[in-house]
Amino acid sequence: MLSYRHAFHVGNHADVLKHLVLIQLLDHQLKKDKPYWYVDTHAGAGRYALDSTEANRNAEYVDGIGRLLAAAEMPAAIREYVELIRSYNRREAVRFYPGSPAIALSRMRADDRMRLFELHPTDARFLRRAFATETNRVKIEQAEGFGALRSILPPPSRRAVVLIDPPYEIRDDYRVVVETVKDALQRFSGGTYAVWYPRIQKTEAKQLPERLGKLGAASWLHVWFDVRKPAPGGLGMHGSGLYVINPPWTLPSILKDVMPTLVQLLAQDDSARFGLDHHIP
Repeated sequence: MLSYRHAFHVGNHADVLKHLVLIQLLDHQLKKDKPYWYVDTHAGAGRYALDSTEANRNAEYVDGIGRLLAAAEMPAAIREYVELIRSYNRREAVRFYPGSPAIALSRMRADDRMRLFELHPTDARFLRRAFATETNRVKIEQAEGFGALRSILPPPSRRAVVLIDPPYEIRDDYRVVVETVKDALQRFSGGTYAVWYPRIQKTEAKQLPERLGKLGAASWLHVWFDVRKPAPGGLGMHGSGLYVINPPWTLPSILKDVMPTLVQLLAQDDSARFGLDHHIP
């Protein structure tokens, strides 16, 4: 299916959590001189305009990045994320939001590399346009990211951050995510894998973190964040989560510091909450 486009959801609470964590994963790679790869299995359009028709259909960014832009006090990791978003805008008003690939590019050095996969033809075209001047460091393929990931692991550098962020349009995506991560660990056990998933009233979504945990990775972190109570009819996304395999050892303490603030700033009702579990030997 090709109906999903992230432009309709850009900058929402799920993007906030995902990109805040992504920055921490990438910055950890910069602590070593050895180059790394950033791989995005479902890269989207790369960059987004908050004043577009798509972004304003539901204006989800208003209750996401919009609230953080208006906040006065916040922990350092959130402030760093907000400042990065502002850096993509020349004026005080924030009109553009960088997607995961653009955020990753801000953390890349001359010898680091990026591999982006996007199946939707419109977004793949936008993605190529967004990175037209980065042909040396960035390679883009219009391809289904699950299968494409297998073809590039392990990367030559033996260091990588892999973001697996599918739209979950169909229930089978949950099964394929688990199979993809299992295969990736067999090919490249040392990579850092970040799996984003929606918190919705579906059994497959609820079971995904547990199924990823059964893959047996020695080092992992699971963080989730609800902004509101689930809808009575079970429709809609009330939160999101990230399951990270081989996370930086510093990540748990950073999230313990920032998650209470995210709950405070992004809560849409009094059911907002977060959870954080990890095992990092």
